[in-house]
Amino acid sequence: MNGLTASITPSIGRERIFISIAAFCDPLLGFTIRSALRQASHPERVFIGLVEQQVPELRLQLPDSLQQQVRSIHIHPLEARGPCWARALAMGLHQGEEWFLQVDSHTWFEPGWDERFIRWGQACQKLNPRCLITAYPNPFTLVDGQPVAQLVSTQVLAHVVKTDCQFDPAHPVLYFEGVPVASDKPIYGLHVAAGCLFAPGSVVNALPYDPFLYFHGEEQSFALRAWTQGWDIFHVPAVPLYHHYVGAGGSGRPMHWSPELDAQRKVRSGVLSEAANRRLSALLWEQADLGVYGLGRERSLADYAEFSGIDYLQRRIAPSSYKARFGY
Repeated sequence: MNGLTASITPSIGRERIFISIAAFCDPLLGFTIRSALRQASHPERVFIGLVEQQVPELRLQLPDSLQQQVRSIHIHPLEARGPCWARALAMGLHQGEEWFLQVDSHTWFEPGWDERFIRWGQACQKLNPRCLITAYPNPFTLVDGQPVAQLVSTQVLAHVVKTDCQFDPAHPVLYFEGVPVASDKPIYGLHVAAGCLFAPGSVVNALPYDPFLYFHGEEQSFALRAWTQGWDIFHVPAVPLYHHYVGAGGSGRPMHWSPELDAQRKVRSGVLSEAANRRLSALLWEQADLGVYGLGRERSLADYAEFSGIDYLQRRIAPSSYKARFGY
């Protein structure tokens, strides 16, 4: 696909950014918050909504200089109900900031990341005021406690359906991957990454995060709800942050579904995951009315199938949904 004609505008005014972070027992949480604030060109315009799911004795202690910009909710990890539930809570800490950024709690930010995101946001708004900028970011690892980038691409990282992935007969959950695309302009996308999602602040009211989902399928739900409401998904060159993926030198962080924690809960992760699969099926296979968490009416699932090659109604995936979309 060709890059779209959009240039970065020269001024960002005094626009503020709200960062949504849902952290589950993550030892990199402090690193992420310090990176976001210290690497920003205008840290005074950056505010963080944090849902920290951690035992009380290990909760993050921030210096006074950072506390005023962090709005936090603390939850015991045994009372947590999964990533989407926590993201919904974090989104609720937004207080009218002009821009919204959702990241994971193991993220490294480049210097000047705030200006770069806003400028790309302004450029994409010229194409569609309802714009979502997203990617599976380049990875980083820690070497002697210091972050080291592991570049996949310095240009666009676009989403495609993972090679050989097909619909499961039981539910519509699909798996996606990022592929490098040689473009110095934004390109239209078919999927979003929950750990790197930048949008105008109006997204908070237009697309509230669905707390009834669990983990798998959350990105499909958000992407399809947005797309059918007339939002466009964009991938831009050189997203200015990095993600510490599981297995990248050993994450050292438990997951919500870790067996030793799950065994102590009244409601196990498997129950939550199965309920989420049924909810995604209702949304994408049955087109059920899920209220504010449902599909829009500006574009249909049939329109999305024509655009993306992913046909939820017929449960078919065209070659144009995989790497072939970008000439691989």
